[in-house]
Amino acid sequence: MLFNSIDFVFFFPVVIAIYFATPHRYRWMWLLAASYYFYMCWRVEYIVLIVGSTLVDYFVAIQMDKQETQEAKKPYLWLSVLVNLGILVSFKYFNFFSDSLRATFNYFNIFYDFPIFNVLLPVGISFYTFQTMSYTIDVYRGKTKPERHLGIFALYVSFFPQLVAGPIERSNHLLPQFRQEFTFDYDRIKSGLQLMMWGFFKKIVIADRIGQYVDLVYSDPHSYQGYALLWASLFFGWQVYCDFSGYSDIAIGAAKVMGFDLMENFNRPFFSKTIAEFWRRWHISLSTWFRDYFYIPLGGSRTVKWRWYYNLFITFAVSGLWHGATWNHVIWGSMHGFYMVFAIWTYSLRDNFNTAIGLKKSPFLYKCVQVFWMHFLLLIGWFVFRANGLGDTAYFFKNTFLLWDHTAELLILLKGWLIGGTVTFGYILQAIERALSWDLYFMFLSLAGITFLECIHLIQRKHKMRDLINSQPTLVRWAIYVTAIIVILEFGVFNRDEFIYFQF
Repeated sequence: MLFNSIDFVFFFPVVIAIYFATPHRYRWMWLLAASYYFYMCWRVEYIVLIVGSTLVDYFVAIQMDKQETQEAKKPYLWLSVLVNLGILVSFKYFNFFSDSLRATFNYFNIFYDFPIFNVLLPVGISFYTFQTMSYTIDVYRGKTKPERHLGIFALYVSFFPQLVAGPIERSNHLLPQFRQEFTFDYDRIKSGLQLMMWGFFKKIVIADRIGQYVDLVYSDPHSYQGYALLWASLFFGWQVYCDFSGYSDIAIGAAKVMGFDLMENFNRPFFSKTIAEFWRRWHISLSTWFRDYFYIPLGGSRTVKWRWYYNLFITFAVSGLWHGATWNHVIWGSMHGFYMVFAIWTYSLRDNFNTAIGLKKSPFLYKCVQVFWMHFLLLIGWFVFRANGLGDTAYFFKNTFLLWDHTAELLILLKGWLIGGTVTFGYILQAIERALSWDLYFMFLSLAGITFLECIHLIQRKHKMRDLINSQPTLVRWAIYVTAIIVILEFGVFNRDEFIYFQF
């Protein structure tokens, strides 16, 4: 079931109504049933994977708690890791590894024939396997006690708001909340619904609209060059942000309506000044997961310098593979690992250079330059992340910045218009449409949505939007709500399906 579907419009109010009408001691049963139903709306048989992962990690954690030493706990930890990674690798990465081996063997004229594992990727598999692994690792480390109530643990694994695309919750944060009794609280419910509405706006009005242009160009990039490729790549960054942060907002808001607190997953990442800061603000639940359960166990930064660089690089390379079973995703993750290592390696050199040219004397200008370069590095990464294979990636690198032909045409037309010649403003608009290969009206709506989003983000640097809205008179608040609903219904795109991160 999709958040942006008519099914969810009926599903969610029914779940909430029955949830608050049910005595606290039985609410976990209702939420577990609702969560399993929510997931089975995609494919019924894949519920077996969630149930299997739940049972293994439930019993593994209890057995680890009975052991006296870490060494005695270790076999149970490995059982949990192998089962969860086994599920993930089998359904998500088997064909990727098999195809890579086949290509390697064929290069050396070695015949390799292994059947393709032709199954549909279960939605959310990358999220709930990581969530359950973090639980067993925390039990192993002694950071959390095992949950002995099987039903509540099953709910932790499958809680429907964040089941299929996060946030990836830690057990010591979410599990205790299932034992709390939450009453019907008007202010809390209002806050949750406001956040859900903001998520729907980002997903339906912004992400799905600009996604039409992104899909048009990236589905056949060889038919475009210059500005069309550049704008499609810039738009993809906004699309994936609004799509995924929109999902997170809906998930966090839906949980808040019931009383549950899910962790923040995005914090205005496009205002970041460095790639390192970007990853502290983007998909926070995944970034912190890799930090705590992969990067730090490798040694983190508390080691010799070359090993520190290796730890950073391999962490980002593996996180790229988490995002998708393609070499493009591995390369994309490796690029961000290289960005991080290069930034550390050249920090003193760059700092001295910026000081020498006087750039740091103007803090505002310095920040603008930093943000610009951060976005440029992201743009190069989006080429790799979104392209359909390495061939399309190479085409993007070769043809995106061939902007002169259209620029020269626009400059000539603009000059003719300014000196009062035969050139009309309509000719200029037609030239812009030719350069972008898209209707200017839809481009205007897309840019208007992004501009509005960033204006809200600027306000959020000093104020909480919900506090500002709630401080207004009732008439003003309801005017805002009605306007938001009208904008979503009028300018939203309703013929698109899944959220982007479902495929990860």
